[in-house]
Amino acid sequence: MRPGAAARGGSASRALGPVGEGRALTSVAAGETYEEGQTGEAQAPAPRLWHVTLSVSGAEAPLKDVRRALEQLAYDHPFLLTSRYANDHAEIRYWEEARDLHDAAAVALRLWGEHRQSAKLPPWEIVGLEVIDRDTYHQRIAEGYGPLPASPVGVHPF
Repeated sequence: MRPGAAARGGSASRALGPVGEGRALTSVAAGETYEEGQTGEAQAPAPRLWHVTLSVSGAEAPLKDVRRALEQLAYDHPFLLTSRYANDHAEIRYWEEARDLHDAAAVALRLWGEHRQSAKLPPWEIVGLEVIDRDTYHQRIAEGYGPLPASPVGVHPF
């Protein structure tokens, strides 16, 4: 797992119970349950792979600047599979390792803003997000209606 991935998305925030005691709050993915450890404490589900497609758009920017920015983002975020771009929008696809969909989506929603300055990304807004688990991704590919596998990997114009 990437460093810090499990802690993203507020997965273990603290809240006060009725008598002032702290208790951990956490989410559980649909259909999953916590398993009891040897000490009787709940153990979170193991991280899974999620396929993320992030769409951004905004005012036109020079194509060479958009390409350079996306290449820098791919360098900064080595899990990036592919980016497609035009002068007013882009689509970024990658795999994220996270405990559940909530954590994967939270990381994805922060990606553009957190790298905007360091990668000199255009000041575009996020206009779309799809996060699907690995099994769903492969099922869609097998049935011929999912996002095509990222080939060739890298930064390419639409």
